[in-house]
Amino acid sequence: MSHISDNLTEIRELMAAAAERSGRKPGDTTLLVVSKTFPPEAIREAAEHTDPVFAESRVQEALEKIPQLPAHYRWHFIGHLQSNKIRKILPLVETIHSIDSLAIAQDIDRIAGEIGVRPQGYVQVNVANDAAKFGFSPTTVRRDLEALLRLQHLDIIGLMTIPPAVKDSGESRPHFAALRQLRDALESEFQANLPGLSMGMSDDFSIAIEEGATIVRVGSRIFGRR
Repeated sequence: MSHISDNLTEIRELMAAAAERSGRKPGDTTLLVVSKTFPPEAIREAAEHTDPVFAESRVQEALEKIPQLPAHYRWHFIGHLQSNKIRKILPLVETIHSIDSLAIAQDIDRIAGEIGVRPQGYVQVNVANDAAKFGFSPTTVRRDLEALLRLQHLDIIGLMTIPPAVKDSGESRPHFAALRQLRDALESEFQANLPGLSMGMSDDFSIAIEEGATIVRVGSRIFGRR
């Protein structure tokens, strides 16, 4: 699996170039390695060549894989999270990128308090109004943001989006720009601190960085196509 090292080197170079084009520093954006569907041995190899910060999107897969890997690896959850799976995943992950409703945020907050953890979270916003995606609309996130920020055991640190599937990755740019603009507006309107922008995946992470991403979610570009 030597291609993993080469791929990570290429991705870091592309990330740095995107940062330079947009007047940002390479360290302004974190690479989140999406390990879903890939085995523990591939994850271990990736960890030898990058910061061990990984993401899973299916609770059952995470429950099976994470205990097999070193305890110092850090884990995020990026998939749609059902209420009945929250208690299982919270002890394993530090950040959830897919908080797509006030109800799920309140359930996470309640259970986090019960089990004594304090996760971070990104509010998923469906900026493109894509019927195939979960998430708040720009209108509903404004409506519910104060309630989200009042949660006692879940720290809301920013916004996340998944743009519609497109043939040309450049078509994602308006959606990334829209999320950044929404974040900036919410910070101003609510006097809130929302530094994080989780946006960009294997096919469009460079564009996302140009538009302000603070964390990009990359999997197949590292490990190979699923």
